[in-house]
Amino acid sequence: MLKLNREAAMEELKRQVLECRACRLRNGCRQVVFGEGNPAASIMVIGEGPGEEEDRLGRPFVGKAGQLLDKILQACGFERFIHTYIANIVKCRPPQNRIPTPDERICCRPHLEGQVRIIRPAIIVLLGATALQGLIEPQARISQARGRWLKWEGAWVMPTYHPAALLRDARLKHPVWEDFKQVVAKYREIVDPNHRSPYC
Repeated sequence: MLKLNREAAMEELKRQVLECRACRLRNGCRQVVFGEGNPAASIMVIGEGPGEEEDRLGRPFVGKAGQLLDKILQACGFERFIHTYIANIVKCRPPQNRIPTPDERICCRPHLEGQVRIIRPAIIVLLGATALQGLIEPQARISQARGRWLKWEGAWVMPTYHPAALLRDARLKHPVWEDFKQVVAKYREIVDPNHRSPYC
């Protein structure tokens, strides 16, 4: 029943977001990328914004970075549509995949906060500097914050590098894996002590 209530609330929020014209991004994108996953998930994964493939398909993290994210989640024993809900700081693709401006992030923040309120995740994974700055601290640096637990709105928050950064610099794969191992440990601690993962 709880999941059904959350699904209904998420659908109503999605309807509102699809009608949003609060910033100029909506005028330049193909479609709104609201988010996807389990609205009763214990883990919420938040990225920067939709890219070209996401804009085309209307789904978050479906390009090369998304495929890498799926592999990381699978290595942790997490499935996208069971254990997680995936969203972005902004719901519309910025032109040429540029970083969303502070004003654009502010306009879209109520939508993201609405998703968080509905899901009530135990753990939030922030992928990259934009997600960290957009949700937690505008001046934060991902290189300094990654790998360290934060608390926000009752959730444990783990900042780490964006999968796209790993595609550009393979040296970041090890620290990201260490961060996700902490996520698995925290998940076992506060959600499911019997959770199994292939590699950690």
